[in-house]
Amino acid sequence: MSSRNIPDLAAQARALFEGSIATKKAVLESGQLDSLAVMALRLADALSKGGRLLLCGNGGSAADAQHLAAELLVRLRSSVNRQGLPAIALTMDSSTLTACGNDYGYEVLFERMVETLGQPGDVLLGITTSGRSPNVIRALKAAQRRGILTLGFLGGDGGPALADCEIAFVVPSADTARIQESHITAGHALMEMVEDLLLTSGYLSLAPRS
Repeated sequence: MSSRNIPDLAAQARALFEGSIATKKAVLESGQLDSLAVMALRLADALSKGGRLLLCGNGGSAADAQHLAAELLVRLRSSVNRQGLPAIALTMDSSTLTACGNDYGYEVLFERMVETLGQPGDVLLGITTSGRSPNVIRALKAAQRRGILTLGFLGGDGGPALADCEIAFVVPSADTARIQESHITAGHALMEMVEDLLLTSGYLSLAPRS
């Protein structure tokens, strides 16, 4: 590997950063932040009434689901030491994932988990960059049948999943990587707003530092 490649690689990295910034600017201009704010209000309300957040997605979106669940279960900001909040990433259990994929098919995986674990008053956040992931769409439909609030982090025009989301945050891009980058920014914003709402309401309290 030659150091002469560094300027070209740096230019490539710059182009990726600029693409990410441009996508986020498109989000700012699209009105999607209003949807994100409504999501925060509805999710905070559900959590304060004993509901839980369920999350699902595939690939990078599965990682986002796990990441965001951890922000609620453990901690989002090191400056805010508070109680944990109930969040379940439906992508965590490798035995369940492989058993369902082998025995019934991967498309029913999240649907089965929502039907089994989900309760009225819970919230499901389905994450799909295309809006076309069959297992996420089936999970959203199952959630609706069970009286579970359906939220979506989607991309492009929202795809078929849009119709099954009560509230959706849609990144106006066709580039999977850029959509994912906006999804995790939106996820952090959502969790921070929820945390602040629950602290302000008195449902959460700050724990003394040890």
